[in-house]
Parts: sequence; C-alpha cells; structure tokens
Amino acid sequence: MGVTSAIVLYAVIWFMTFLVVIPIRLQTQGDLGEVVPGTHAGAPENHYLKQKAWITTGVAALIWAITCAIVISGVISVRDFDWMGMMPPVSGDAK
Repeated sequence: MGVTSAIVLYAVIWFMTFLVVIPIRLQTQGDLGEVVPGTHAGAPENHYLKQKAWITTGVAALIWAITCAIVISGVISVRDFDWMGMMPPVSGDAK
C-alpha cells in the first residue's frame, strides 16, 4: 500500500466514523424543551463537535491500523474479491 492510498484510506475511515459518532449523546432543542424561535426543534442544543472529532480521530486511527495490517500482511488481497475470475493469473503461479 502506498502512502497516498494509506492517507485516502484514513480519510475515508475518519469520515465514516465521524458520521457514526455525531448522533451519540446529541441533545436537541426539542429534547430539552427550549426551542429558540425561528429554529427547528431537531436543531442541536449541545453538539460537542470538538470532543467528538478527537474521539473520531482515535477510533479511526485504531480501525485504520488494523485495516492496514490486514492489507499489508496479505491476509486479504484484491484477488479475494475477484468473484467473476476476470483478473489475469499471477505470473509465477504453479498449477
């Protein structure tokens, strides 16, 4: 795996994790019963985005490290997803 691939993989994992973490412990104005006029009741009252971004960074780093270890070790490769048999044979394969 190249450096660029690793960075892109981390970015994708980070954003996916962030989208999962955002709604955790979200308090809306409707939940608290203090809806500000002109806003939606589902608008967040306390969102804690900075804390959630740090949590996301740590969790994403752990998931990324595990994923990179699996890819680099060769346990799972692109050929494992060639269900249609369309990839050419690897040179040096003995049959």
